[in-house]
Amino acid sequence: MREKFNIQGMTCSSCVSHVEKAVKKLNGIKSINVNLLQNMMIVEYNESVIDSNIIIEAVQDAGYGASKILENNKKVDTKKEKFIDNSEIINSMKKRLIISIIFWVPLMYVAMYHMFNEWFGIPIPNFIKEYFHGNENRNYFWIYSILIVNTNCLC
Repeated sequence: MREKFNIQGMTCSSCVSHVEKAVKKLNGIKSINVNLLQNMMIVEYNESVIDSNIIIEAVQDAGYGASKILENNKKVDTKKEKFIDNSEIINSMKKRLIISIIFWVPLMYVAMYHMFNEWFGIPIPNFIKEYFHGNENRNYFWIYSILIVNTNCLC
């Protein structure tokens, strides 16, 4: 049997692989295709071994929302379905964006000090030139790494 499922809460390719792994480990699954852009999963399975409720539970256990889709693209209402509130996802993305910008600004200031001074006339303190740039000082590598890693980890 082949069925379509609506998946909620996926934001990246890692989420797609997490959903795929959760469903693939179930007995009776023949094939699975998860589409991030459409938030949809198409599963082909042996209906004598497994049913759609077990697939939905596996997706929910992986931390995502799932519901069955009928042929006319309407969701089936069951009590076992769990939906993730999209406002939580949007707020999380806004928070990640703000944190990224907070770390991006000093990174750009340290990395592009000469351009800020030349193009915009923004004065650059001498300690930035002396401490972070030049052949004898390789400390800028650590500053860049810390700012980039913090931006990626906090998001």
